[in-house]
Amino acid sequence: MSHPPTRVAIVGGGPAGLAAAEVLAEAGMGVDLFDAMPSLGRKFLMAGRGGLNLTHSELLDAFLARYGARQSQLEPLVRAFDPEALAVWARGLGIETFVGTSGRVFPREMKAAPLLRAWVHRLRENGVVTHARHRWVGWEGSDDGGRLRFATPEGEKTHDAAAVVLALGGGSWARLGSDGAWIPLLAERGVAIEALKPSNCGFDVAWSQFFRDKFAGEPVKNVVASCATASPRRRGEFVVSEHGVQGSLIYALSASLRDQLEREGRATLTLDLLPDRGAERVLEDVSHPRGARSLSSHLQSRVGIAGVKAALLREVLDKEAMLDTRRLAQAIKALPLVLTATRPIDEAISTAGGVRFDAMDANFMLKRLPGVFCAGEMLDWEAPTGGYLLTACIASGRATARGVLGWLRH
Repeated sequence: MSHPPTRVAIVGGGPAGLAAAEVLAEAGMGVDLFDAMPSLGRKFLMAGRGGLNLTHSELLDAFLARYGARQSQLEPLVRAFDPEALAVWARGLGIETFVGTSGRVFPREMKAAPLLRAWVHRLRENGVVTHARHRWVGWEGSDDGGRLRFATPEGEKTHDAAAVVLALGGGSWARLGSDGAWIPLLAERGVAIEALKPSNCGFDVAWSQFFRDKFAGEPVKNVVASCATASPRRRGEFVVSEHGVQGSLIYALSASLRDQLEREGRATLTLDLLPDRGAERVLEDVSHPRGARSLSSHLQSRVGIAGVKAALLREVLDKEAMLDTRRLAQAIKALPLVLTATRPIDEAISTAGGVRFDAMDANFMLKRLPGVFCAGEMLDWEAPTGGYLLTACIASGRATARGVLGWLRH
């Protein structure tokens, strides 16, 4: 007499939850996948609006170093499902990929929706049952035996499962379901959690009203940025916002800048506005007699500094410094922008903090809650944009699913 498959509940329909569901279903487990939103992968779809960055093509050792303080915890997961494996996996869903000029890997269609549709279709073909508009609100009673409670449009429902995978995301973009509401539910059960912090976030700068009105929304291109606590310096571009600065170059340094702000109450972002011209050459060009020309015309013709870059110099330097050729040249090569705060966590692309790794065993099962596993961004790690977040989330979901299989078969 055959027995029905063991059923596992997965709470959270983002990439980590979907990846866990895939591994479990392929292993013959029955899977119920719950999500608070009306459809799966809402944040995944939003992240792909400008071109879904699946992963990155750089050498694996360099790739792994992007996980910083959590490299040792994430390395085994990512090595087990590395960027090359992820591209092969996407191809299996009918999604061809290509490597962009920055080394980032994208689907040829540059969209998240076709991949998500194919992924969810394959999960359902493999027997995964999805439950939309089911917001997890904890356990029934004091016994953590798998009876999960969900708030639904039809009222509260409960669900029994042999094991549970929580893949509930961090705390950014709450309107898409990643709201951190799971934190008190686990904390009251004694699970150790690091407070969530914004990651890949913008920062506040005390712009003058003139600069804000004239340049908010302007991109600052081809600069090199650095901060005292991060290495190496990074080249790229960012955007002047109404409140301060944001964009890919800022996000690459955001963890170091955020931590400096926490320690010191302020942080300094240093900009090289002319990274392709040496300091001596800049000084020589700035010092060239300008005759009757205005300083603005002189900077534009001799140095190539105009528009928002020239405005940044005037924003940071006083009139006396602007007229001092040596100080002006130094500022062009190392302009200090003082950051006063991170932008709110809900504006961040991702979050740091979450369930501590020492709160789980080697298979990502919570030590305080046997049979309950965690995956994805709700764990205490962070990474820059560039495909590193998505790769680790998918790798984490797959690794957690393997942990579930090992525990159920023990």
